[in-house]
Parts: sequence; C-alpha cells; structure tokens
Amino acid sequence: MRLNSRNDYVKEAMSQFIDLENREVSVAALHDQELYELELERIFAKAWLMIGHETEIPNVGDYVVRLMGEDQVIVARAADGQVHVSLNVCPHRAMHVCLSDSGNARVQKCIYHGWAFRPDGSFIGAPIEREQMHGNIRTKEQLGLKKARVQLYGGLVFATWNHDGPSLDEWFGDMKFYYDMLFCRTDKGLEVLGPPQRLTIDANWKTAGEQSACDGFHTLTLHGSVIDIGAMGGETDTEHESAPAMYGINLSGNGHSLRCIAADTSWALAHGKGELTPEERLEAFPPPGITPELLPEVKRNMSAEQLHVLAKAPPVVGGMFPNMNILFIYSPLRDGTLGSALVLHSIMPKGPNHFEWTTYYFAEKGTPEHVKVMMRAAATLGTGTSGIIEQDDSDTWPHMTESAKGVIGRTETMKYQAILGENRPADWPDKAKVYEGFGKDDAQWEWWLAYHKLMTAEA
Repeated sequence: MRLNSRNDYVKEAMSQFIDLENREVSVAALHDQELYELELERIFAKAWLMIGHETEIPNVGDYVVRLMGEDQVIVARAADGQVHVSLNVCPHRAMHVCLSDSGNARVQKCIYHGWAFRPDGSFIGAPIEREQMHGNIRTKEQLGLKKARVQLYGGLVFATWNHDGPSLDEWFGDMKFYYDMLFCRTDKGLEVLGPPQRLTIDANWKTAGEQSACDGFHTLTLHGSVIDIGAMGGETDTEHESAPAMYGINLSGNGHSLRCIAADTSWALAHGKGELTPEERLEAFPPPGITPELLPEVKRNMSAEQLHVLAKAPPVVGGMFPNMNILFIYSPLRDGTLGSALVLHSIMPKGPNHFEWTTYYFAEKGTPEHVKVMMRAAATLGTGTSGIIEQDDSDTWPHMTESAKGVIGRTETMKYQAILGENRPADWPDKAKVYEGFGKDDAQWEWWLAYHKLMTAEA
C-alpha cells in the first residue's frame, strides 16, 4: 500500500471509530484487531513511554526487561553510567537476547548462537571469532541491538522509537509545569520501593488508558465503598450527593492530565480544622510523601506559582498520555491511620483483549525507613494489584472489552458529552487547559483527541 493511500485509509478508519462532532467513540474500538495493529505502529512506536526508574538499575550492568507496546526492550546501565534502552531481539535470528526479568550482566549473550552485546546494545561478536560467523557484509558497528531514544525525567526512564519526533519536554508541553510538582520537588528525587508488581488484565488497554485521564465521576459509584470509609473525601455532601473531593481543578494538555484537589476537601485534612490559609495548609498538610523535614526542599525546588498550586489544590491523580496512571494520594492504612502512596501504573498492550498492568511504588530519597514501610503498605492496600481501589477498576475493564465482542454491543458508543468547559480560577497559573468545578469529561475527551491526532498523523 502506498504511503498516501495508507494515510488516507487510516483517517477513513478513524472516522468510523471516533465521532469528533458528537464526542463519541465506537465500542468496537475496544476489540478491533486491525485498529490494534495500527495503534502499535502509530502510538506505541511513536510516543514517549515510561518503562522504569533509574533507581531500579543503580550499578553498571544492572538491567530490567520491559515492554514498549509488544516489543521487549532491555533497560540497562552501561559502563559510562548512562541508561540505554535496546530492543531485546538478536539481529542474527530474532531470538530474545535476555531471558531474565532483571539482573546484572556486563555482557548479554544470546543462548541460540552466542552473539554477545554490551549493556549499551553494541555488538561484541560471535563465538569462534576467526571464522567470522557474523559474516562480512555488515560491520560489527552495524550489528548492535536496535536502540531506542532515551530521556530521564525525575529519574523516570522514558523511551521512544521516534528518533526525529518531539523532545520529552515538547511531548509534555505545559503539563510539565505540574508534573515537576510530583517528580522533581526534592533535591534527591524519588526512588522505587522494590520491584514493580505486574499482572495481565483481560481487557483492551484503552479502557484503563482513558480512565486515567481524570475520570473522577466513577469514584461516586464504582468506589462507593471507598467513599463510605472516608478514603475519597469527607462526609457525603447531601446537597450534591457527592464526595467533596469531586470538586476540584482538572488539567489537560497533549492528552496528559492531572486532577488537583484542595487540601481541605481531600482526605489529607482531618475534619474540624476550619479554614486555613494556603501557607498554613502547606505547612500542616504537605503533599503526600513529603515529611516535615523535606518541606524546605520542596519550597526551594518549586517556583512561587508551583507552591501556590501545591498549597491551594495539589495535583493528586491523573495520567500521562498514552498509557500512564498517576496516584500521589493520601491512602488509609489497616489501622485506620493516614498514609501516603506515590504510585504509577503502566498500561502496556498485549493484544486487543489483554494488557500488562505494572505498578510502581515510590518514596522520596532520604525518607526514613519506617516511613517507606508505611508508604509501601498504604500503596499496596489502596492501589496495588489487590488494593481496595484497583480491585474495583480492574473489574470494569474486562466487561467493557467483552461488550465490544458482541455483534450488537460493538454498535454502541462511549459518550463524552458532560463537558464543563475551560474555567481557569483567577489566581491559577496560565499553564495547560484548566477546568474548575465538578470533574466531568473534558480531560478524558482530550485524551481521545490526542489519540486521534497521533493515529491520523502523516507517516
């Protein structure tokens, strides 16, 4: 198929799945095999994807194996101290070079024919060097593992196969101003609390992806039991029949999103404290994961505008387009006390009906060990694979995917018609799109618009 005709074909196909005028998405998009293949090509081979954290591989030779779409990659620290991301496919016979999930190796050696590679992906050679079993057509320099473009941000490892595409800063756009408040707020930054949890969920990746874009409405119903125990806000607001935390400020840009919730209407504040000034709120209830000892670092690393946001309504949940879910929240512990959870979920497709759900737990470096233990417990109880929040969410996504398999079910549409509209508070920074009030469909529809834009971009 010629390039222009292929681009036209994709645009025509997308018009069948997404109704831009009425803000509706065909349920068939959650099951269609041909659409899924296009997503691998046009989203997961083009987007910046978060695939780990540098503290997972602190030493030379340390590595983890991760997914970028359905491509396995080796994330490794080389002798120069830099983090490299290489395709885990031997250029000789397409065997996976690395067969372990993680470890330390100064040389990655393919078990099939023994071709060997350095942590930076460069080719060392094949056994019996004098026989030149790698041939004489391609040089050794040409036989290294295919390299992804890599950039670290707040210790997070991002990679893309799009070597000529936008920088990571350009990819984030104005949303970086807000992401810095989560990932770049202290002097030493974040560290992982052990290996991530991983499981496969029998659902289309977009079911979790679009929910990550500030779907706050589902908390009133799907997470009703969590609200009942006080983990989603204060007592029920009888006038609006909703948790107070449903009222906040949603942000979006380039498909990325964050939900900011004022401290006095989130469960970061105990009841009966009365009205506090922004400075008092920041001092009394710093963002989740920030101990009193770390608060001076936050004030030093953040701008005046960022500190104002952290005091007024800090970002707590949201996502990074296309496949990241962020939860920097206060979370209950088993004894009823308040804990902090710093959590990222990665959503990697494994076919149109399955995705790998990877959960990372974090704490700020230098956090006392007993606080780290508390944070991991709070994160596990609230947002882990068996957490009280994710048990609810992971129940819905397979049902949505099953609906798309039905001959009649796939003719339905998912509707994003409850729009609040941009509504920036007078004292809010002029960054990204801002929606103040009851959380509606704005940020989720922006996720679909970013999806549509990337899918229909000229190849």
